[in-house]
Amino acid sequence: MTQGDFNRKAQEFMSGRRGPDDLASLSVWVAVVLVIIDFFVHTGWLSWISMALVIYAVWRMCSKNVYARISENDAFLKALGPMRPWLQSPRRAAQEARTYKHVKCSSCGQKVRVPRGKGRLRVTCPKCHEKFEVKS
Repeated sequence: MTQGDFNRKAQEFMSGRRGPDDLASLSVWVAVVLVIIDFFVHTGWLSWISMALVIYAVWRMCSKNVYARISENDAFLKALGPMRPWLQSPRRAAQEARTYKHVKCSSCGQKVRVPRGKGRLRVTCPKCHEKFEVKS
């Protein structure tokens, strides 16, 4: 079988399936960490848990019930909340935290990003157009 045939067969198999998402990726990463820990600690149950996590991730990627997997992944991302940028790209999140400050609008609670080190700024909320002052 040539490389082109394999790629075509793989694409045909994955049609109608979601593929990897954030929850599946996290499952695989946790499984890798557990395998590394098990390499040093030598407990049998950690390898079984890591194998179960990999099987779960593969099952999620190959599932044809796309809408259920999307809703599960959305619930997972919502549960992560403010930790999500730090888990997805720690370097970019650290750069963002050094460059900008995030404040909430006093009337509607909308998060607004303002540059750091500019002194007192008068900010207009993009959602409710309320004007408020903030120290950056």
